[in-house]
Amino acid sequence: MSVHARRRQKLLDTLGDGLLVLPTAAHKLRNGDVHYSFRPGSDFTYLTGFPEPHAVLVAWRTGTGKHRSILFVMPRDKAREIWDGKRHGVRGAVQRFGVDEAFPIESLREKLPDLLAPHIRLFHTLGDDEELDDTLMKVFAVLRAKNRRRNPAAHPILEDPKPTIAKQRLVKDAEELATMRQAADISAEAHCAAMRAARPGMTEYQVQAVIEETFRTHGSMRNGYDSIVASGPNACILHYIENTRKMRRGDLLLVDAGAEVDSYTADITRTWPISGAFSDAQKAIYSIVLKAEKACVRVVQPGKAWDGIHKTALREITKGLVSIGLLKGDVAKLVKKGACRKWFMHGTSHWLGMDVHDVGPYEDADGKSIKLRPGMAMTVEPGLYFDPADKSVPKEFRGIGVRIEDDVVVTRTGHEVLTGGVPKEVREVEALCAAGA
Repeated sequence: MSVHARRRQKLLDTLGDGLLVLPTAAHKLRNGDVHYSFRPGSDFTYLTGFPEPHAVLVAWRTGTGKHRSILFVMPRDKAREIWDGKRHGVRGAVQRFGVDEAFPIESLREKLPDLLAPHIRLFHTLGDDEELDDTLMKVFAVLRAKNRRRNPAAHPILEDPKPTIAKQRLVKDAEELATMRQAADISAEAHCAAMRAARPGMTEYQVQAVIEETFRTHGSMRNGYDSIVASGPNACILHYIENTRKMRRGDLLLVDAGAEVDSYTADITRTWPISGAFSDAQKAIYSIVLKAEKACVRVVQPGKAWDGIHKTALREITKGLVSIGLLKGDVAKLVKKGACRKWFMHGTSHWLGMDVHDVGPYEDADGKSIKLRPGMAMTVEPGLYFDPADKSVPKEFRGIGVRIEDDVVVTRTGHEVLTGGVPKEVREVEALCAAGA
């Protein structure tokens, strides 16, 4: 409870005087009367920890280092709880989540005019929740009519709090990092289990089952994102999620999968030979990506520019392609003209946290890459992908896709690799694959 209160206080101190109105995520229908599994909004969870749908946070500063917070939630309902499970209710919201007050969500429209009246600024993101937006418009009309003799403004000054929340979430606190380590450890165990289990003749979704069973048995209730289990040429499809192909002897298998723990996700990619040994061509490409990945990890240091990670990847990938003859010429000139982009078409890093592509700016107000600071968490994930129909490369390279991805946190003195529990050196990978044979 104190963690969420501390985060709210920090946010409100940054935003200044005004009323924060923040809904959780919508509970969406999947088909018919079946809903998608509910996941609370990330910003909402970060500031409250409250897990149920149909909830709204209202909060404001009351002085230096002080604030007041209210949750509007679904009330206890014995009949509905038989069908949908127990609710925390109004009393539970206060007792378990550390807010000052709680009310039934149905009373939000009635109470908002009094809550909003003392404030000239409203911190709210229009467009995220149409029902809440409609409620606020009606509240504005009520306040306008009530104060018509004063010729009031049509509405308070509206300010989107999301950019401020994103900047705050970008630097993880100790509790967040502890959870991310747990998610990384579970994900690492799952990747190792998949390396031991994958064999020719299995389908991709059978490997997916090994991964996600490991997630669940080790304490992850859900994935951070859809698992990518891409064998052979499917590894050249960056966001491949069909996972239906039967794997063949000689294939590489690229797995990009991460467990979510308490709303924080890991994001790991490993590529390995399901027959237990890399071919010469596979090893050549894998070694280029591995060297680039390790060089990029070394760039993660406080004070370094974020885009230095990608610049390092481009240089190392280009250098490697020149070394095996797939590119010819001066490395610096080849990098400048983007010669490797045909085979390395994505970025090398993104923020990581409650969202797999987590919030936070990559550039400052002047358009320059931001500097890395302790507590920032990110992925490092260079790759090379040679389409099966790419006749610009020798036949032995066609259909090879390799990506290696780790989760890295900036520390005061350097960096911490959260996902070091999954092998990535050639000999270690081959040994682990052979161990399950």
